[in-house]
Amino acid sequence: MSLPLVISPQQLAEQPSTANLLILDLSSAENYHKGHIPGAIHMDPARLLRGHGEVPNKIPEPEQLSRLLGEIGLTPERHVVVYDDQMGPWAGRMIWTLNSIGHRRCSFVNGHLAGWVQAGLPLETRPNTATPALYPVTLTSEYLADIAYISDHLNASDHIVLDVRSPAEFAGEKIINAKRGGHIPGAVNYEWTRALVSSEQPQLRPAAEIMAELNALGVTPDKTVITHCQTHRRSGLSYLFTKHLGFDKVRCYDGSWFEWGNRDDTPIET
Repeated sequence: MSLPLVISPQQLAEQPSTANLLILDLSSAENYHKGHIPGAIHMDPARLLRGHGEVPNKIPEPEQLSRLLGEIGLTPERHVVVYDDQMGPWAGRMIWTLNSIGHRRCSFVNGHLAGWVQAGLPLETRPNTATPALYPVTLTSEYLADIAYISDHLNASDHIVLDVRSPAEFAGEKIINAKRGGHIPGAVNYEWTRALVSSEQPQLRPAAEIMAELNALGVTPDKTVITHCQTHRRSGLSYLFTKHLGFDKVRCYDGSWFEWGNRDDTPIET
């Protein structure tokens, strides 16, 4: 079975019952119990955060991830299909996390549960439970950017920082949980919801439209893209849509502005 990174609700519905799918609902527990895609298992998206240390929004440590993936029943052979109730950030962060440990069998339901309902497909209210599995985890560095990596590539013409916070955050006019406001020098701003049709229709806009807007900012597939937001939640979606557009070299700065803006030794532009 080979499913693309972004699939429609209808594509998911057409998968045979023999398909080795693991459907993950990253919505709130309340919304999951109100109704979910049949067969979906609920997973608390907060578990995609380390949850401790000076920067708790960083990727979990390998033992945390191994525990989580074992609990949800993931094995290397299974294809993960994911959606959330936040218009895509958690789903994108989940796919980035899986890619970071070498698991590339992943798809995102374009439109999430709203798209599933709009397509006239049935919901399920009975909760589903996973069959625990063993999933040893080794993190790879090719999907991750940290302060040292960014600092080493600040002036590199083959790298670009894609900041998907709001324009007010980017300009330093609005500061959230940080000592300083502004942005990483040389970064470009593309507010994450620009890639979506609307909040009521959280499908990705046509790929050509998003690509044209990114290219106008200098974000092109020949460059290594480093994307971030405040805590690497919103930038989960930018990881997803850049990979969907065919960008091969995408790294996420999981420390994001929560780390950069709370340091005294990181350069800032406003």
